[in-house]
Amino acid sequence: MKKWMFFVVIAFSFLITACNNQSSDRNKNKSADTSGATQVSAKEENLEGKKVNELTLTAKESQWELSPKKTVNAWTFNGTVPGQQIRVKQGEAVRITLKNEINEPVSIHWHGIPLSNTEDGIPGVTQDAVLPGEDYTYEFVLDTPGTYWYHSHQNGVEQLDKGLYGTFIVESEDDANYDRDYTLVLDEWQSNPSEMQMGGSSAVDEDKQNTDQKGNTDDMEGMEGMDMNTDENKSMDEKKDFPDKNGSSTLMKMDDMSSYDIFTINGKTNEINEALKVKKGDRVKLRFVNAGYIAHQIHIPVNYKVTHVDGQPINQPNDQGANKILEVAPGERYDIEFVATGEDFTIDCHGTMAAAKDMQIDVDDEAGNNKLTHTTKTEGVTFDNLGKSTSSSRFSLDDKFDVEYSMDLDTDMKSDEMKYTINGKAFPDVPPLKVKKGDKVKVTFKNVSKDDSSHPMHLHGHFFQVLSKNSKLIKGAQIMKDTLNVKAGETYEVAFLADNPGNWLFHCHDLHHASTGMVMVFQYDNFKEFYKATEKVENDPE
Repeated sequence: MKKWMFFVVIAFSFLITACNNQSSDRNKNKSADTSGATQVSAKEENLEGKKVNELTLTAKESQWELSPKKTVNAWTFNGTVPGQQIRVKQGEAVRITLKNEINEPVSIHWHGIPLSNTEDGIPGVTQDAVLPGEDYTYEFVLDTPGTYWYHSHQNGVEQLDKGLYGTFIVESEDDANYDRDYTLVLDEWQSNPSEMQMGGSSAVDEDKQNTDQKGNTDDMEGMEGMDMNTDENKSMDEKKDFPDKNGSSTLMKMDDMSSYDIFTINGKTNEINEALKVKKGDRVKLRFVNAGYIAHQIHIPVNYKVTHVDGQPINQPNDQGANKILEVAPGERYDIEFVATGEDFTIDCHGTMAAAKDMQIDVDDEAGNNKLTHTTKTEGVTFDNLGKSTSSSRFSLDDKFDVEYSMDLDTDMKSDEMKYTINGKAFPDVPPLKVKKGDKVKVTFKNVSKDDSSHPMHLHGHFFQVLSKNSKLIKGAQIMKDTLNVKAGETYEVAFLADNPGNWLFHCHDLHHASTGMVMVFQYDNFKEFYKATEKVENDPE
């Protein structure tokens, strides 16, 4: 992957603003005039009077057995993949020291946790990456319960591929009512990493690998009647003509994901994964986290409820039948619950890629004599049927928004390289989205990518409400997320409150796309800067 130097993002943003690039009609920022306004600061992480959980995460190389036939030289936190799970109770605090024993700089981003901008862990934006042999300490309070995860944000496309991630659980009072609580991390690995052309790979959903994605299985909002018998793994050399602005054709390489030929749950294939133990009558919680780059279709063949998305609760969750497929896209988290029936079953992956068979894990009941079989006809869980609506909702399309921003997600050839772009620009040339503290912000995602790729868009430091998909209102329970998978041809409207001052990233969590341009800075006006690059390290935030 070709690296690009990340200089001081804020200085770059000011340069862009000075050049008047932010006058794009896509950014209808009604609060652009900030002359004389009071400065705003990153929120304070006040640990006084809190129980402080102290721990060390050591980034180091470790031999890791993925399957009986494959052991890799992984990059790990504390020697395992996923790294050590961090588990605290709501209202507690953490003091976490990152020690770097790898021969490259690293950092830690706390994905989904609405913490202070000072602790976000983004090289070149909130801190310098941590050099080999050095350490760095993060401190923050956990006021918002949920399922989160942590991972390196320095050259992430390679460092996550090698295993630098772990899970972070903030327990609510209700979590004590579960008899069993398991975390299941989904990921993909390459037997021969050199075969992957980093930086040009298109984000795909596993059941649509290298197929015509338009017209095939949809996402969480339209998976009913899905056909899983699609072609897979077309040639790595397949190309597609993309016309340039002058109407002429330029060949753009369509890399696929077929080099990812080992799928794992918690860093292991089904051959060596330990079964999840339950007993009849247990109230069981499963937390799914996707740490990879492919959206996986997960089948849990019992009646269950989706209780949380990206850590945020669903109001009065609906029962989902045993035939329902739960799609978990890169960066997303889904919590489900079920009551053990006294029968054994297998959680599996319904993708057509050969590696899908590896992504299985057994659920064994202590007294189970029968094993449930999987239904042959399945349909998808949709946003509309997750739970019940309420009389109050945080946002509505009828609201008056202070900032409205349209984000066209696309591809382009720039300097003879394929780039993933936002509004025609590749980072760091994407103008920042600027807001004032307290602004109500609406963002419209439009996936117009010429390679039909999907883009799981992740906003740091905030949760947004999903308002509509393809001009249709989202019904049922309010859906709050920090990562949303926008597939080819789709349009979503989301809204959030600018209530956490800082300089935040807004990017695609297929990091192949982020590393080649699909990143922007979400920036508060009159923000009091706390970070200045030392220029001792090459900061590479994706």
